[in-house]
Amino acid sequence: MNSSAAQPKEWAKQIQDEWKILEKDLPETIYVRVYEGRMGLLRAIIIGPAGTPYHDGLFVFDCFFPPNYPHEPPMVYYYSGGLRLNPNLYNCGKVCLSLLGTWHGQQNEMWIPGQSTMLQVLVSIQALILNDRPFFNEPGYESSYVGVEGEKRSGKYNEDVFVLSLKTMIYTLRKPPKHFEDFVTGHFRNRALDILVACQAYKEGARVGSVVLKDGVADPTKLVHGSSEEFKVTIPKMINVVAREFVKNGSRNCEQFQASRS
Repeated sequence: MNSSAAQPKEWAKQIQDEWKILEKDLPETIYVRVYEGRMGLLRAIIIGPAGTPYHDGLFVFDCFFPPNYPHEPPMVYYYSGGLRLNPNLYNCGKVCLSLLGTWHGQQNEMWIPGQSTMLQVLVSIQALILNDRPFFNEPGYESSYVGVEGEKRSGKYNEDVFVLSLKTMIYTLRKPPKHFEDFVTGHFRNRALDILVACQAYKEGARVGSVVLKDGVADPTKLVHGSSEEFKVTIPKMINVVAREFVKNGSRNCEQFQASRS
């Protein structure tokens, strides 16, 4: 990667304009850090949206503005920890998205120089990739698996993804991204109890993503039941491991979950 000093002034101005857009319009669930000495680099953490199998997780991306930016899209690398928890996010770090030119799509979905922005890239990752039915992100699945069969496969995929999301939480806690150490610690201290309450509801049969918390407990009027028996066996083991990590991280009221067994 070339240093910022070697780039033309027009490139630097474009990056500064991107910073201003991010500072003004970035959603509360996306955090970025830029580097004045290396303007071509940007690191982002996206919080998994509520109602999805990614809820409360932290997903880390490194972004690079190439020398020809904005005439070509930015490059984005995902820190997978070796886990494949979405059809669009590869173990190797590749992010499959039309806007990045890493996947084909309609013309209006592709990168448009002078119009598309880094903000658009980050919001698209959160909304289009980290969604509530990622099974159907796989090309052709929406037309191949319809009706009851499609919903069954999608539900099972969400269960698998949530387990991988819990493993990603552990990985991120143990090896937080540089310059985001305090953020990671604080996020999981604040969200630990809610994550474990949701896990407990999943253990008792709630479908992944259907848990809505009210005063620290799962709202029974919002729950949708129908998780698989295999998932009910797996999730208690994960509760114990995740609770242990949260306690080590300084979270309170999580010790009660460490003894969870099925």
